[in-house]
Amino acid sequence: MTVKSEFDACAAAEAPPLSALALDADPALAREPRLLVDPRFLGVLHFELAQKLGTDQAACNLMQLGFLRGLRDARTLVQFGLRGAGRSTLPVAPLLALQLSSSERGGSALEGYWPDHPEAEARLSTLGPAPTPGCWASAGYTSGWLTGLHDQDLVALETQCSAAGGEHCRFIARSPEAWRLSGDPRAREALRFLPFDDLREVVDREIEVEATEGALERGEVGGDSPAIHVWGPVMILPFSGADDSLRAVDLIGSDPEAQQVSVVILDLGGVLLDEAFGAVALERTLDAIEGWGAEPILADVAPLSEAVVAGMEREHVIVSKGLPEAVSTAFQIAQAQQNPL
Repeated sequence: MTVKSEFDACAAAEAPPLSALALDADPALAREPRLLVDPRFLGVLHFELAQKLGTDQAACNLMQLGFLRGLRDARTLVQFGLRGAGRSTLPVAPLLALQLSSSERGGSALEGYWPDHPEAEARLSTLGPAPTPGCWASAGYTSGWLTGLHDQDLVALETQCSAAGGEHCRFIARSPEAWRLSGDPRAREALRFLPFDDLREVVDREIEVEATEGALERGEVGGDSPAIHVWGPVMILPFSGADDSLRAVDLIGSDPEAQQVSVVILDLGGVLLDEAFGAVALERTLDAIEGWGAEPILADVAPLSEAVVAGMEREHVIVSKGLPEAVSTAFQIAQAQQNPL
């Protein structure tokens, strides 16, 4: 199996990134439907991670996978479900059943348990009884879910585990600052496992890509629309001639909120480009985009215009056949720009 991640977040715990593992899993493992609910799947995952990495490093990867899924579910619910965006599949409840109870520690902590404890069942069936609580994926999911709903960093730490002889799998969730003040050594370990900014970046990027693809499917973005669409580091700019496109580039370049844009998709909309004025207008627009410091991508080049594009004196202009392909490529480029080798 090959488990992949988009950041090296386990380095502080001396664990390799998920991309270094030789495991037979989908690159989008955090979105695997069985991740938190199927004891058999969880058992295989626990076993292979423990064999490849050892207990501590496996815990790091499991907690991150759970956190990514929990944060994604919570963000999707808040961003789309509560706003009634018409999405057909929404997490109206957490994927992993959570039972929260009033905390005896006041307002600084949330306490609860996982009624079904599938991860504890998985550990028992594959690794046998655990010496200490070890439902790391469940703790990660709970941390991500609560972080997304409350819009603040929260870390859930398992305090009692049925795989370790406990009656239930219980957890306490606190802010990182509160955990540091508690002096709990297991909390210090868990905090190393959760680089909140990096994890948020991964989830936000996935949601941006999905929103872009949804807009494309609904026909809200395309050559027939003069609108400029910006999703984080990616901008789609319909090409309507040099003057209009250059004005649009200058206008957006002066907007402080658009400074994060690093890839611009120039949507040609299938229009025909002549070798004189059309080519010159396109060259000027590409010069402006590159002068702005962004990477240009040409999308939806008409078959009769391919020769004009190929004849431009540019060696590294990326050309995509359609807008969806260009969007996917753009986000890949933006990710590579943020995480250079």
